[in-house]
Amino acid sequence: MRSRTVLACLAFAATCLLASLATIAAETAAPTEKIDFTRARQLMQKFQSGQALTPEERDYLDRAKAERAKQQAGGGQPGQPGPAPAERSSTGLVPLNQMTAQDRYKGEDGGLYGGGKNDPPPTQMNAALAALAKVVPLDSSGKPAPDGKIVLLSMGMSNTTQEFSKFKEIADADPAKGPHLVIVDGAQGGKDAASWNAREGTPVWEVVAQRLQAAGVTPQQVQIAWIKHARIGPSRYGDFPAHATELKDHIIGSIQIAMEHFSNLRLAYLASRIYAGYASTPLNPEPFAYESAFAVRWVIQDQVKGDARLNFDPAKGTVKSPVLLWGPYLWADGLTPRKSDGFTWKREDLGGDGTHPSPTSGREKVARLLLTFIKADPAAKVWFAK
Repeated sequence: MRSRTVLACLAFAATCLLASLATIAAETAAPTEKIDFTRARQLMQKFQSGQALTPEERDYLDRAKAERAKQQAGGGQPGQPGPAPAERSSTGLVPLNQMTAQDRYKGEDGGLYGGGKNDPPPTQMNAALAALAKVVPLDSSGKPAPDGKIVLLSMGMSNTTQEFSKFKEIADADPAKGPHLVIVDGAQGGKDAASWNAREGTPVWEVVAQRLQAAGVTPQQVQIAWIKHARIGPSRYGDFPAHATELKDHIIGSIQIAMEHFSNLRLAYLASRIYAGYASTPLNPEPFAYESAFAVRWVIQDQVKGDARLNFDPAKGTVKSPVLLWGPYLWADGLTPRKSDGFTWKREDLGGDGTHPSPTSGREKVARLLLTFIKADPAAKVWFAK
């Protein structure tokens, strides 16, 4: 009897010791394990779409949520996204297309093209019109053909694909749209600007190729692009202008890679973020969403200045970019109407996270804004109309 009691006590002690060691190991390992928030967001999207998560995926998502809550409570760690501000219907910031040449935002003047101007400089507009003169229906090999196609392709992240897919829906139904135009949504959820600025290690360009093939067109027929990029958790890259400069470099890189894939790409319209004052996560809140417009402006300004990285003129060397223009500007200060058109962003225009456009009014707003711009813009309507 005594021996059995001793053995039982020893077994109990061993169990306690193993449990203690496991706890110590877990506590030691936990701080060194980094959460991949891109993966966590993809798992959340998978869950929200109704797909079942594996036990391992649920555990990873739970740990990501706990880590995000810890960051938001404590301000986050260097190199990681910080907390998102409380929801607000106005930031007090002035839309870039409403600022004048005398206005200043952290040293930057107003206007989409700078100097308080919202129209492209004459040289840039002339370059755009010259490029558009070459936009004609092309066959699958990229040669002019009366029954060929002109492809309008989108590039960007989740907001981009949500907005552009709605645009495609209403544009395809518009009687003014020419039969030669094929609209393809190449933008992809979870793929921020860095994903598009990578030749290896990301399937983003493979997915674009698959979508073109599914639409019955080829890369050689892509001639126009709508590009709207952002960075996940831009606060990790520093305050303005650091995070905007980082975004600018990725935009330039993605444009260069696009030219490698689409040899007949002639013109690209760039866009920045929508209002994010209602954001409840650090994914891309204000003022980062507002400040992304300066990154777009800097890219276009660099091309206007003759930056070789964005050269579109074969007479000046290797062509690395299409001609770049704004189209259109999507930001407004929440419920404060823009002076030019009264445009606003209501809470119901944003999804639950306050960052993505709502499936109804939010996506519709951007889609209508883009369609109106295309049908009115002297450069865009050349390729859109019958």
